[in-house]
Amino acid sequence: MSSNSKRSPSKKIGVIGLGNMGKGIAKNLIKAGNNVFVWDLEETACKPFEKIATVLKPNEMSQKCSIIIFVVPGSIEIDRMLKGKNSILLKPKRGLILYDFTTSDPVYTKKLARRAASKGVSYMDAGMTGGGARGADKGTMTLMIGGDPKVFKSTTNILAPVAKKFIYLGKSGTGHTMKIVHNMITHANFFALCEAAHLGRRAGIELKDLIEVFNNGNARSFISERRFPDHILSKTWDGRSRVYNLNKDVGMAIALADKLGATVNIGKDTYAYIKEAIKQGRSEDDFTTLYPDLDKLDKKSGKKKNSTDPIN
Repeated sequence: MSSNSKRSPSKKIGVIGLGNMGKGIAKNLIKAGNNVFVWDLEETACKPFEKIATVLKPNEMSQKCSIIIFVVPGSIEIDRMLKGKNSILLKPKRGLILYDFTTSDPVYTKKLARRAASKGVSYMDAGMTGGGARGADKGTMTLMIGGDPKVFKSTTNILAPVAKKFIYLGKSGTGHTMKIVHNMITHANFFALCEAAHLGRRAGIELKDLIEVFNNGNARSFISERRFPDHILSKTWDGRSRVYNLNKDVGMAIALADKLGATVNIGKDTYAYIKEAIKQGRSEDDFTTLYPDLDKLDKKSGKKKNSTDPIN
């Protein structure tokens, strides 16, 4: 089930987490005329919003907002906000809806949803895709949503400023399950293209030409159409996502596959590259910077390769 919706009248909406994704989401909700409340652990992240929104702690936010959107690293951070003396669930506004925009383990998601439900609060998981941080900035994301179908139908208009497409997948946890599967494919595609580009380079084909052929043939993908032109060919290396995120995403996908008995050999090969990057201390690096160093991430055959070959 999918939905494209028109915008609804102004609402009181909270956004917790003002990083690469959250700041764009908050700004689009503000532009749409909503009364927006924001918060981030880093005070510097809140500074740009002080004149256009209300900076408020999560537990206080829950007493004023109809919807709170979490755009934090994952379930652990949300878990901390849902318990203790400063819990969002302590005195929530009646009818409060929590939207979890993280990439998280669906089992953990369902646990948090049950805790929220015990306090009369709806908890929806909504995986994000569609251009990364740039998509969040432009409000053109696609949301993969799991949870109460009635809540889904009642909130698509409210969330219209942040996404162009809403896809309802089913019960609690399905949105995050889809997000994990989606990200495993995305990251596998990135490393597959990196391998192809290195092979082409060794055969004398320039990267820009290889990408042009891919984008005019059956090998095209978001990675070839946007990631390589925008962040690698441009030499800006600004994909705005850390290697840490890739490690988390693919790690969760493999753990889910092991639990369900699914075959994900390509996913495991992808994970091997990522784990080696983490081992080399590159957790906080932009993931696009891994392309020039692909040979250094291949423990099996790195010693056989000529690391002095130029990268296009």
